[in-house]
Amino acid sequence: MDNCYGLEGRTMLITGSSRGIGAATAHMARTYGARVVLHGKTESKRLINLAEEIGSQYIFCDVADEISVKRGVEKVGRVDILINNAGINLSKPYMEQTGRDWRKTLETNVLGVVNFSKAVMPQMQKRKFGKIINMSSVKGYEYFPGSWAYAGSKALIIDLTSNMARDLAPYGILVNAVAPGFTETDMTTATLTDRTRKQLEQVPLGRMARAEEIAEMILFLASDKNTYMTGQTLKVSGGL
Repeated sequence: MDNCYGLEGRTMLITGSSRGIGAATAHMARTYGARVVLHGKTESKRLINLAEEIGSQYIFCDVADEISVKRGVEKVGRVDILINNAGINLSKPYMEQTGRDWRKTLETNVLGVVNFSKAVMPQMQKRKFGKIINMSSVKGYEYFPGSWAYAGSKALIIDLTSNMARDLAPYGILVNAVAPGFTETDMTTATLTDRTRKQLEQVPLGRMARAEEIAEMILFLASDKNTYMTGQTLKVSGGL
């Protein structure tokens, strides 16, 4: 594959990268010459196997644990690009979503972004360079029944991305987000219900996205081709 992104030699840390969009992004980034660092909550076989497959370093920690995150980033050393991909979607009717469900969702999907971003920011600020890409969702914009906790967390990411971009712009750090629609991943398959199947029928392109299609958008934002876009959230939803 021709390298069209200028990622050679860049260190890219991808949270939640043992599967799904994170793993697809890791595979693609390696083909474009990036030094990829994988991350998982635990040292799972899936994480280890992927690291061996693409020849990458990996770290593992709970994204909601600020101290563990900081220690993990210290093991990596320089980070040029951070992809905040780790996330969960507890698919329950909203009346069944407990306070614990809300806390777990917000801690993973929002606090995880905050913790990893804070861990890499000092070095990026010092070098006057860096790219941070956060993962939101089309559910952060639109109404989807039963998605209160997940949708709320992803809406926060959209606003957080805008605020991060403004604060970090003087340091030459670009911060953007990607908001995928329905994508073929383990998480989507695990939470597919009759309700979400009906929602899929509303997608104008008539299908889910492939994880690789989302990865291409992430890598554009991370690449040398993006030198001026910051504070934006790109919808990649098949027209939904």
